[in-house]
Amino acid sequence: MSAQDEIDDSSAPLIEHLAELRTRLIHSAVAFIIGMVICFTVWNPIFNFLTQPLCDAMSARGQTGDCGLILIKLQEGFFVAISISLLGGLCLSFPYIAYQMWRFVAPGLYKSEQGAFLPFLISSPLMFFLGASFAFYVVTPLAFDFFLGFQQPGSVLSDNPADNGIAGIAFQGSAQEYLSLTIKFIVAFGLCFQLPVLLTLMGKAGLVSAEGLGNVRKYAVVAILVLAALVTPPDVITQVILFVVVYGLYEISIFLVRRVETKREARLRAEGYYDDEEEDAEAAADAEMAEDPLLKDDPLMKDFDADETDKKND
Repeated sequence: MSAQDEIDDSSAPLIEHLAELRTRLIHSAVAFIIGMVICFTVWNPIFNFLTQPLCDAMSARGQTGDCGLILIKLQEGFFVAISISLLGGLCLSFPYIAYQMWRFVAPGLYKSEQGAFLPFLISSPLMFFLGASFAFYVVTPLAFDFFLGFQQPGSVLSDNPADNGIAGIAFQGSAQEYLSLTIKFIVAFGLCFQLPVLLTLMGKAGLVSAEGLGNVRKYAVVAILVLAALVTPPDVITQVILFVVVYGLYEISIFLVRRVETKREARLRAEGYYDDEEEDAEAAADAEMAEDPLLKDDPLMKDFDADETDKKND
């Protein structure tokens, strides 16, 4: 380890580290509370922004009146404001909270580890924002249009007296239920977009490999299908979109992990940890064994070669 990679000198006892952790947590909590207060003062514009996909979907169906959200319980409006404040406060305060986390963890890392960890700390909120934007602007309009398709013109939706004998089905949703569904979409897709960040970080730590991720690809497909069924409504289009997106992110993660492994191998080779002559000698020995006529006819060697070929094909 070079001199640049030496850990910052810190001989503080455990109680001082705990005191520093308490200070960081207090600062993070204060930032979160400030963000909540700010969002609580403007929760109406935020709620109007979050209901825009629903209003657009209803407008496209000719329902140009009110979006139809109601308060079923007396206290429901207050809890809607609190929910918006919690989500907004977390979004506003996350950069400062991440900074406090970094300030607490960084002194215990080597310089090279700090340079490796910091990009992931920056890319994580960016990927979450990308996933949340994808959910809000692409997925929720499709899902809401699917749900509104189960309405039925009749005495509720029509002004025609002839329709008074028809049982109409009209959307009159709860404001809290709608907000919960929208937040579920945003958080689910935001977390799913963390997959490349998580797997790349694990690959950099040596916990996973590109070959291992490729070998379990079929199991990953099943897991992604189950995830799509759990976090999305019973809408085939939305489930297919989530599956395609998350599986694409999985393949991107394999590519990123492979790049990390290539860079690590190049660095170790430059530092002299890899002996190319020894690898060439092992390859020549394997080739010589493969050309041995006695081993060629050995059924055990044939089964071994077949297994190796199957692994390479996978």
